[in-house]
Amino acid sequence: MKTIKSIIGGAALLLAAGTAAFAARTDLVIGVVLEPPHLDPTASAAAAIDEILYANLFQGLTRIGRNGEVLPALAESWTVSDDGKVYTFNLRSGVTFHDGTAFDAEDVKFTLDRARADDSTNAQKQLFAAIDTVEVVDPATVKVTLKSPQGSFLYNLGWGDAVMVAPETADGNKENPVGTGPFKFGNWAKGSSITLVKNPDYWGEPVALEKAEFRVVPDAAAAIPALLSGDVQAFPQMPAGDALIQIESDPRFVVAIGATEGETILSTNNGKEPFNDIRVRQAIAHALNREDIIAGNGSGYGTPIGSHFSPANEAYVDLTETYAYDPAKAKELLAEAGYPDGFKATLKLPPPAYARDGGQIVASQLRQVGIDLEIIPVEWAQWLEQVFKNKDYDLTIISHTEPNDINIYARDDYYFDYNNPAFKEVMNTLEATADPERRVELYKTAQKIIAEDAVNGFLFQLPKIGVWDAKLEGMWENSPIQANDLTDVKWAD
Repeated sequence: MKTIKSIIGGAALLLAAGTAAFAARTDLVIGVVLEPPHLDPTASAAAAIDEILYANLFQGLTRIGRNGEVLPALAESWTVSDDGKVYTFNLRSGVTFHDGTAFDAEDVKFTLDRARADDSTNAQKQLFAAIDTVEVVDPATVKVTLKSPQGSFLYNLGWGDAVMVAPETADGNKENPVGTGPFKFGNWAKGSSITLVKNPDYWGEPVALEKAEFRVVPDAAAAIPALLSGDVQAFPQMPAGDALIQIESDPRFVVAIGATEGETILSTNNGKEPFNDIRVRQAIAHALNREDIIAGNGSGYGTPIGSHFSPANEAYVDLTETYAYDPAKAKELLAEAGYPDGFKATLKLPPPAYARDGGQIVASQLRQVGIDLEIIPVEWAQWLEQVFKNKDYDLTIISHTEPNDINIYARDDYYFDYNNPAFKEVMNTLEATADPERRVELYKTAQKIIAEDAVNGFLFQLPKIGVWDAKLEGMWENSPIQANDLTDVKWAD
């Protein structure tokens, strides 16, 4: 009897193991290159925050879908007045924050008023500048009145900077984020990973994943073995380097080369000598060989750009020939500007490979025309403090991954320190224009102005090189917004 019981017990264990083996997984480890400085998307320009929390933990009234479309989120519907100035939002019922408190119109008013307040720390405060008043009609209805019509208002509300927060928990969101999304905060192992867990009380369709760990894997040397061993099952933005060819031939993985909103630029301090001289900026533009910069930039993928606009947008204009690669012309312009022997400057480079690798090539190209750059590597927090906040820099390389963000060139005191009244006028007209065809015309004009002014060295559109387990479904191939939306992600049965 003992032997029979042992056999039956062993068979039961095997059966249980077999059942478990065929059950779809519900956990996922996702590799990310950068660790966010904190976890509040309404208080920092760091894309690394949205890449983990947007649509997963935090939600806005609207959201940006995988194809760049505006979709309902916490607002299930809305109406717009005939003059385009009054938006009435109908909120979803039964929505609660992760701490159990109800989401209602008072939270919307708090969030929008907080974002546009004089003392706001929102990195995209300009998104809310058109708002005149926010009124609570009833707990499920909010009326937002604009100072003037704004064609991009619903799109702006889909940014990560516009996610809804509660007055009870807003001040603690940097360390303990509380949202309304399908995942809630698990833990943050500083320097290592951030874990989200399934929200059992989610108002919408439940997600398939029970747990998602975002693990910080900064470079190819660490990413490749993590992927091949199965320790990390997905890299939405893979730092693969030369190993990408090897991965593409491995049937265990999907390699998806998609588009992003990431305009990769040689950002220039326009308010500082000698960069306040357009001839110097034009010289830099002529000294840049985009094809070589792309070829030497890790994966070698990227689309050359001549202005701050995504080639995937219908309003895109190819302006790469505005200042074609011409070192002789660059030297001529420098001499005209009073620098026949060139000059010295600094180039601050944040951690991503596109900056560190690309920076070496840019420095080499500028050196050939007489501009001697001292390369200064900085960590992400240093970049945000020194460059973005305090404008303590000459040149830097960065990818602006916010969606459709050419309007940043109209902002007073932005870190480029660029000021052109004609450009601002175009942006003001665009903001008040709803007609799609007219908006395309205005976007094209705006691109040409900043291209001709050589505000920055426009390099290339950052590609999205996604690599993940072939059994994983629902990952985004493109990045119309800086996000890794896990709403529809699941393992195949």
